[in-house]
Amino acid sequence: MEQRDFIVTPIVILLVYAGAYIIRPYVTDPINRKYFLPGLTVRIVGAITLGFIYQFYYNGGDTFNYHTHGSRQIWEAIMNSPDAGYKLFFAKGEYPYGTYEYASKIYFFHDPASYLVIRLAAFIDLFTFSSYAATAVFFGVISFIGMWLFFLTFYAINPLLHKWFAIAAFFIPSVFFWGSGILKDSITLAALGAATYFFYRVLILKKISVVAVLLLLLNLYVIFVVKKFILQAYFPAVIIWFFADNYNKIRSFFLKLFLVPVVGVVCIYSAYLSIYQVGVGDSRYSLKDISKTARITAYDIRYWSGRDAGSGYSLGELDDSPETFIRLAPQAIVVSLFRPYLWEVNNPLMLLSSLESLLIFITVIYIFIKKKFEFFNMLSNAHIAFCLTFVLIFAFAVGISTSNFGTLVRYKIPLLPFLVVALALISFQPNKDKKLPLLDSTEK
Repeated sequence: MEQRDFIVTPIVILLVYAGAYIIRPYVTDPINRKYFLPGLTVRIVGAITLGFIYQFYYNGGDTFNYHTHGSRQIWEAIMNSPDAGYKLFFAKGEYPYGTYEYASKIYFFHDPASYLVIRLAAFIDLFTFSSYAATAVFFGVISFIGMWLFFLTFYAINPLLHKWFAIAAFFIPSVFFWGSGILKDSITLAALGAATYFFYRVLILKKISVVAVLLLLLNLYVIFVVKKFILQAYFPAVIIWFFADNYNKIRSFFLKLFLVPVVGVVCIYSAYLSIYQVGVGDSRYSLKDISKTARITAYDIRYWSGRDAGSGYSLGELDDSPETFIRLAPQAIVVSLFRPYLWEVNNPLMLLSSLESLLIFITVIYIFIKKKFEFFNMLSNAHIAFCLTFVLIFAFAVGISTSNFGTLVRYKIPLLPFLVVALALISFQPNKDKKLPLLDSTEK
């Protein structure tokens, strides 16, 4: 923390809350209004707390590499030579003339995904005098905007579950901590929430507009550049969402029965095509080499880039064969959703993650027993199918490619809001033999 942080950050926070008070009446209703400012507040607190943890617990890390050893250099270049700053801002891994003095100090200068985060931080730095804490507040605001749109999506689907959806969007501890500061995770989480909102408007509600499509494409582009593997889990889920929603609108039982294999084949082929297209041009994420990429990533995180992030774990010996990854899929999903267990904890941050995972485990068991394990009835709801498809695919992807609990807790945050939404929808999904009073009240 620097002197500028103590001067600029309080002013920025006051301006953010002033803007929030002005905007709130236009984006809320009498029911969900109570979540707007608390949701924003936890994002701001999470963003600033993240900086303290990295500074005083980790003694540095990615968030400072994005700012102090990243956007700060672009800001200083702009202050000293606007021309050099402009060239540096739009650099694509090369050293434009007159920029080496600054570019050589940027740790992630040659990483396009990280440099997008640095560019965004540098733009915000222009208004915060490159104050780390103040810039982090704006990252928290961006994350909040995306997750507010995520909340509005499912609130529109079932307003009666607003408390559950608010928890999913704003109040999961690991999500608002790791998903609020100057990190890739904040940007991808915001883009994922916004993309879900615009997919819902365009594909489900059929409210197609130029603005909605452009904003959808913008958010998908951000995810593609920063963490494209998220899209390889997300697109299949969206495809199932679209087809399941339209399938459920068919009234004829015999037509539904006839279309089951057709819809199944179309969903599988569309999901395959989407995963393939995301990986085009990048061998790391091509279908042919994706298992190899997962193995290499797991080794790197466990023994090199993530060795200081927490205890390692192993699912067994990895090779590049699809058969091995299919065999290890259940373990990978379990480790993402329910571990670390309490006896695997060796530091305070892991303890918090373990308690959160334990609560999720208890909730899952309770709801599945409550619903009498009616799996087909659960998945007949298009929104549940969408959320669970993304959760399971993404849980498998990060579980098998991380091999480190400290890194896993950060990488898995995109799936947690979808998981809580799915659990809420499942919990209040009517059983085959009776309808819950809560749902009866919505049909009168």
